[in-house]
Amino acid sequence: MRLRVFRAATMPQAMGRVRAELGADALILATRRVAEGVEITAAVEPEQPGALAPPADRMTAALDYHGVPAALARHLAGPSLSSDLAGSFRFERLPLEPAGRPLLLAGPPGAGKTLTTARLATRLVMGGATPMVVTADGRRAGATEQLAAFTRLLGLKLVVASHPVTLARAIGSRRDGAQVLVDLPGSDPFHSQEREELMSLAVAADAHIVAVLPAGLDPAEAADLADAYRLAGAMLMVATRLDLARRIGGVLAAAHAGLAITEGGIGPGAADGLVPLTPELLARRLQTVPPDHRLEHF
Repeated sequence: MRLRVFRAATMPQAMGRVRAELGADALILATRRVAEGVEITAAVEPEQPGALAPPADRMTAALDYHGVPAALARHLAGPSLSSDLAGSFRFERLPLEPAGRPLLLAGPPGAGKTLTTARLATRLVMGGATPMVVTADGRRAGATEQLAAFTRLLGLKLVVASHPVTLARAIGSRRDGAQVLVDLPGSDPFHSQEREELMSLAVAADAHIVAVLPAGLDPAEAADLADAYRLAGAMLMVATRLDLARRIGGVLAAAHAGLAITEGGIGPGAADGLVPLTPELLARRLQTVPPDHRLEHF
């Protein structure tokens, strides 16, 4: 892993240098204030042109370790895992452009929706934007206070709107085409009433539904959840807890159910704990199976 230190007057300028010199797969390891402005420590895996592909039996064993369903594993056992992943799944960026449709972050209880909302809001603020952050979670005790703590640090006002009418009214009042992030309550997509509530909020907000699913789920369970959220209107997926999960076959199973892979949670930080997932990044993770079965982090 190659480490670099970048300094600039502002965080957006420093992040721009990181992306320009290390690319989109660069990992942000630390940030701090310095006399010149801000300092970012970033890392990237070195390119290895001409490196031999893992033997087929080792690849098969790695995919089996991660719990990749057998039917999927057969499609991923070629000479280039990253190419096979790119050809087998949809990889998309989260649509965070100004004046775009709001993002509704949905998922089962405890999946990491609130932290994901905070991370996306942090990214937008660091990029110079002022997003509208909305909580529609009126069920979980302390949910509003948790997100409010993040928005206060970012200098944002948290909007509370848990009903389709109030949500539509709130989004209608956004200024200057601000991006809108909506943190939804944990939901059971197999329960018809909860699924209909989710769909009603999405229609009222004219929003994209993003399914937030934790890595480490049983692959069959992950596929069922993804399919249920897809039937509710979700087309995108954020995979959380990739830093904690030992086996990530559930992420591929969920994507195979019809959700596009977008971002992954790789650490506890609000500013650097969420990164775009690429075929190359997932391929490195899937091939990392040390003899003692302790997976290396990204």
